[in-house]
Amino acid sequence: MTVSLPPALVRQFEEVRKKESRTRSELVREALRAYFENRYAVIQPTKAEISALRRGRAAFQRGDTLSLKTLLHDMESHDRRSGAKGLSKISAKRSGTR
Repeated sequence: MTVSLPPALVRQFEEVRKKESRTRSELVREALRAYFENRYAVIQPTKAEISALRRGRAAFQRGDTLSLKTLLHDMESHDRRSGAKGLSKISAKRSGTR
């Protein structure tokens, strides 16, 4: 593989490579890995997460929604009352669903 780089980037590349005692190939591989992880992270959702997403989409299609203000209020209430009913139960009572 051949890559063209501007002179300033080559200088910076060589400086880092020498400081870290790496080969050019090692540094390029690391840079590409970091780029791909940051740009195209591969996240595999768990079965529970997929199930929760499906339930959420179905609830949205039914019109079971909550305003942001209500959600934030419920989250604050839930944080203050450790061990109290879960957020979903509080929200369901407010919206009239269960």
